[in-house]
Amino acid sequence: MSKLKPRERDAIVQALRAGVVPKQGLRHIQVGRAREIGEMVRDIERIADGGAAIRFVIGEYGSGKTFFMNLVRLIALEKGLVVMFADLAPDRRLHATGGQARGLYAEMARNLSTRTKPDGGAMASVVERFVGQAAQDAETRDVPTGNVIRERLSHFEELTGGYEFSEVVRRYWEGHETGDEELKSAALCWLRGEFATRTDARKALGVRGIVDDANVYDHLKLMSEFVLAAGYKGLLVGLDEMVNLFKLTSSQARNANYEQILRILNDVLQGSASSLGFLLGGTPEFLMHTRRGLYSYEALQSRLAENTFAQGDLVDLSGPVLRLASLTPEDLYVLLANVRTVMQPDDPVPNEALTAFMAHCQDRIGEAYFRTPRNTVTAFVNMLAVLEQNPGTDWHDLIERVEVVPESGDDLSDVDEATAAFPGSTGEDDLASFKL
Repeated sequence: MSKLKPRERDAIVQALRAGVVPKQGLRHIQVGRAREIGEMVRDIERIADGGAAIRFVIGEYGSGKTFFMNLVRLIALEKGLVVMFADLAPDRRLHATGGQARGLYAEMARNLSTRTKPDGGAMASVVERFVGQAAQDAETRDVPTGNVIRERLSHFEELTGGYEFSEVVRRYWEGHETGDEELKSAALCWLRGEFATRTDARKALGVRGIVDDANVYDHLKLMSEFVLAAGYKGLLVGLDEMVNLFKLTSSQARNANYEQILRILNDVLQGSASSLGFLLGGTPEFLMHTRRGLYSYEALQSRLAENTFAQGDLVDLSGPVLRLASLTPEDLYVLLANVRTVMQPDDPVPNEALTAFMAHCQDRIGEAYFRTPRNTVTAFVNMLAVLEQNPGTDWHDLIERVEVVPESGDDLSDVDEATAAFPGSTGEDDLASFKL
């Protein structure tokens, strides 16, 4: 394992204390789920070879979905893919009529990352790389750069929205050649889906089309083609918090979004998409609820049905649905040890402290402490932080002061049918939070 940098240490500690997933240094704390990661590596290799893949990462609140997706994201970057990740929200979804779908695309475009720019904001770098390679090719062949760009983008015009896309890239090159920063900025704004009206796009760039609610998926396919043309190996799109579609009160709006998911799923399974992958993170309710979840849409239910032969100790990770296996107590012990190494590289608490901490959590909430480890890890980080800030403090005393209070997770109380398909369920998360 590579040496931990101070910047990575700070990012890990701050994120874990807040109960969120760090974007840096995940390799220093990752444990377990080797088979699931192996499957995702194969998916990434399939995308890099010109294929397509889609995975629904399903797990309870706090079970590590976002952590897992961010780890896959880092693997994809290392393999030479471009990634576009975003969380769904009330103002960001796959299909809409009021700008919410365009808002989702704009968020993904702002977060577009490459290996050299893993924290997002890489759209300009991708376009510059495409233009730079075209210029080199033009110099080698002794032809105008504009001709090479048109040649490399000629097949875009056969795709939905491809003419406008290729025209905007050409306008960026014009701005690059003439030093017109305003023109370059306008082209990048268009590629990021930031133009709200066609009138503005026509005035700034001379194109009639824009990224809008009706063509978000088409533009994702165009972007996958473009990153290939720029020398990358493919595009991975990650969408977390898919449960926000489950929460939509309008059945018409939910079904419209599920139709988009079905379209994506069909393209991937039928081989119509290339060099493109999707990673969708959600809860079991989002997948299996028969009135509001994906299973409420018959075509999706049939395509996402899990292998009935994979029961008990038998598993099948090859289907679109990837259920995250719970961490074992042994996995959590290793995770806490990794966190200890990050926070206390010089004078760590003894292994006895880890065992005692886990026993305390077991006494308070039972198996939930390792099956949904988010709050357990947060409490452990808080305890180590107190030890760091108060030299001489006995860790025995701190463990006894850890309080356990119920946490509802995401509030699903507005889901009026939440108990209909899950008798006995309150629709709330059954996690517990830890506080010092």
